[in-house]
Amino acid sequence: MIRVLLVDDSPLTRRTFAQILGATQDITVVGEAEDAFAARDRIALLRPDVLLLDVEMPKMDGLTFLRRLMQHYPMPVVVCSTLTVRGGAVAFEAYEAGAAEVVCKPNGDYTRAQLELDLVQAVRGAAAMRRLGSAPTSSLVELRERGDVGVVAVGASTGGTRAIEAILRALPSNVPPILIVQHMPAYITGAFATRLRSLCRIDVVEAMDGQPLRDGQALIAPGGRQMTLERNGGGLRVRVREGARVMGHCPSVDALFHSVARTQLGRAAGVLLTGMGQDGAEGLFAMREAGAHTIAQDEASSAVFGMPRAAIELGAVTEVVALSDIAQHLVTALQCESHGARAVRR
Repeated sequence: MIRVLLVDDSPLTRRTFAQILGATQDITVVGEAEDAFAARDRIALLRPDVLLLDVEMPKMDGLTFLRRLMQHYPMPVVVCSTLTVRGGAVAFEAYEAGAAEVVCKPNGDYTRAQLELDLVQAVRGAAAMRRLGSAPTSSLVELRERGDVGVVAVGASTGGTRAIEAILRALPSNVPPILIVQHMPAYITGAFATRLRSLCRIDVVEAMDGQPLRDGQALIAPGGRQMTLERNGGGLRVRVREGARVMGHCPSVDALFHSVARTQLGRAAGVLLTGMGQDGAEGLFAMREAGAHTIAQDEASSAVFGMPRAAIELGAVTEVVALSDIAQHLVTALQCESHGARAVRR
């Protein structure tokens, strides 16, 4: 049973969250707190598995409390606030401060039904997340000679912001187009792309519908939209559209990976990173069956080994690689002419 402490100054919000979480079989709310100081005392008393934390609170804001908590008593935290809708950069700051997940309170564009799905997934993912310390340092890699790979597809969930940053920061500017699905709310993906663009040698942007692919650019799937790949005459473009959840997610890694398998017929590479659940496993299998080179993050470096494990067990993976080495292995694959026949390497 996952024990959750609710920290929010609004009694109505606490009641809503308690109702949603109380309807599950594996989550129980063990206590509530109206501010950071009350939360501090209840954490020591109740020892919850997950903290559900508001951003805007009296006495001390949630982000300040989160930073102090991670210094003195690190634990899984899900940040949930209306403030994240008005400022995606503030929401992404929560990830940087140590939050496992960020979700939004209901509003005109984000319904109670959507919150019920996202909140439960976030709490479960946070509870399963392991503390890995500081992000690994990946050495810069160079791509001297391009092979036949025309697209790289990447998928991640819990812990993925850290993993994606580590990989992209190490890649050179002459890589083929990279398409990325990170399970993340709509109001954060733009801020995520902006941060990565400031840190990387490649250009990183939030994807737009109909956008053509180009070398040296990574496209981040917008939250709340499915991103797929399709041919457009002699070139390639992404479609970014509203759509049903796939494997419980929108955007979905499976939706992207299946479209890459259909479109590229093996001239692709796929990377499946840390995350809870199975999203991406079947799509990565389809990519490998089509001839693509496929990589899964290893267990030791994964915050949550759910998605990579599912892909490995399905036989979808060419090689299993530590996060710090994925950029180098990916570049090696990009320099090869044939990928699909390789055996799995751990």
